[in-house]
Order: sequence, then C-alpha cells, then structure tokens
Amino acid sequence: MRSMILLALAQAPAPAAVPSVGDQLAQMLPMFVLIVVIFYFVIYRPQKQQREKHQALISQLKKGDKVVTSGGIWGTVTNVGKETVTLQVAENAKIKVARDHILRVRGDEADD
Repeated sequence: MRSMILLALAQAPAPAAVPSVGDQLAQMLPMFVLIVVIFYFVIYRPQKQQREKHQALISQLKKGDKVVTSGGIWGTVTNVGKETVTLQVAENAKIKVARDHILRVRGDEADD
C-alpha cells in the first residue's frame, strides 16, 4: 500500500511555478507597444495630417475665394483678417466667421 502511494506521488505532476510580476509585465510589454503603434497609425497620424491640411487651407485664403463653412454656409470671401473671415452670403448680406470654421474652398461648382 505504501509503495502504491509513493508510486502515485512520484507520477503526480510537479506543481506549476507561479510567474512573478516582472515576468508577467515582460510578457505584456510587447502587447502594450503594439497597441500604442496601432493607435498612432490608425488615430493620431491621420488626424494630424488632416489638421495640417486644414491649417494650410486656412492660411491660403484670399479675397474672392468661394468657401463653405463648418455650419454649411456658402459664401465668397470679401475680407481676410487675423482670426476672422468676412463672407458675402447674399447680395447685401455679409457675415464674419472664425477662420477655423472654414471647412473647404469650393471650385467652380454651381450654386444650386
């Protein structure tokens, strides 16, 4: 009987070693780096490029440009200030808009 118990204990698997916190962090570090790289290429970089493109558009505004604001107002630039742009939206109607709210410059699109 005793020999059977010893034989059973000899065949039992050794208890698994519990990994330390340092080992766990070392295994998780590549995953964190991968997540940061994905965030950079999927979120941060495209937004940065879009911001730079928009800043270039705003800095090149000039009198006579036909633009669309972020609020959907279509107009023609009549004056460009440091922080604002004056738009003519109708024959005798002009409005001031913050430069940052100019969404795009229209080409020779038809005014519907």
